[in-house]
Amino acid sequence: MKERVAVAMSGGVDSSVAAALLVEAGYDVIGVTMEVYPAPGRTTAAADAQRVAGHLGIPFYRFNLEEAFAREVVEYFNGAYLQGLTPNPCVVCNKKIKFQALMEEAWNLGAVYFATGHYVRKGYDRDLERFTLSRGKDPQKDQSYVLFGLTQQQLAGSLFPLGGYQKEEIRELARKWNLPSAGKAESQEICFIPDNDYSRFLEQNRPEAVQPGNIRDTSGKILGRHRGVAFYTIGQRRGLGIAGGTPYYVVALRPEDCEVIVGKAGETYREECRVATVNWVSIPPPRDPLPVAVKIRYTAPAVPAVIEPEDGEVRVRFEEPQRAVTPGQAAVFYREDLVLGGGFITCL
Repeated sequence: MKERVAVAMSGGVDSSVAAALLVEAGYDVIGVTMEVYPAPGRTTAAADAQRVAGHLGIPFYRFNLEEAFAREVVEYFNGAYLQGLTPNPCVVCNKKIKFQALMEEAWNLGAVYFATGHYVRKGYDRDLERFTLSRGKDPQKDQSYVLFGLTQQQLAGSLFPLGGYQKEEIRELARKWNLPSAGKAESQEICFIPDNDYSRFLEQNRPEAVQPGNIRDTSGKILGRHRGVAFYTIGQRRGLGIAGGTPYYVVALRPEDCEVIVGKAGETYREECRVATVNWVSIPPPRDPLPVAVKIRYTAPAVPAVIEPEDGEVRVRFEEPQRAVTPGQAAVFYREDLVLGGGFITCL
């Protein structure tokens, strides 16, 4: 009997080819999509996914997960900014919505595996008796950073058909199979903010974010006023409204005092940071200092560091000072291509 695989389909080329690859491999494939936010493009995306499923001749199911998404992702997003943090909603969505709520719906449909179009690779370490997560083969498309939160149980039940492919190879397969999504452009914005205007979204959903206060330099001198701490992020230069010839950058946010602290370019660098809510993916929690490469944001390169476990958290000491280390962002630890684990930056 063929093993049933539920493929999370968004209507894009990646998830479409993931489904097609699994059909070709002989699995009993079904398509599933999650409706998470009442945005204008949602209906189109779901319809695109359904068209691809029809083209492949596989069953297709929609699940309304708006309530869970609003609670776990949107409220987290809004709340983080109000606390002076810069959130990464995709990390939380993957862990709590896609690989939890949608995955559970897949099990209810009799699926043995849950597949996605992420560019990552899954393995198994026989010595550690653990499933492992590694970077995708295409370094430009690797998405391991946003999946560091997966548990062993979630990894065990997951398949990532695209992990060993380059993006252009996926495009070629989509054209070869005449998939309706073959020419579809990639989405760059956060799904629940289609116009990419974070400030407008935050002000509309949390009016209390508008709370003016002082902009100070690192010596304490008042340089100007701001409209609300929530509208700023570490490393920001544009939009500060500070006159003068020397560029200033946001170096700290103090929501408790309603203050934005700015400094010169050199003051945006940090030698270390602390990371909390740590999840160890491919290895058990280490007890001793461990040399790693660490990414402090999705678009940042992995840089050498030493991590030191401390009371359930991790202190990260960078080999060289890093610019704009931002509380709220994820810090993900690597050993070559292997994702060791990661967590959220809490303080500098």
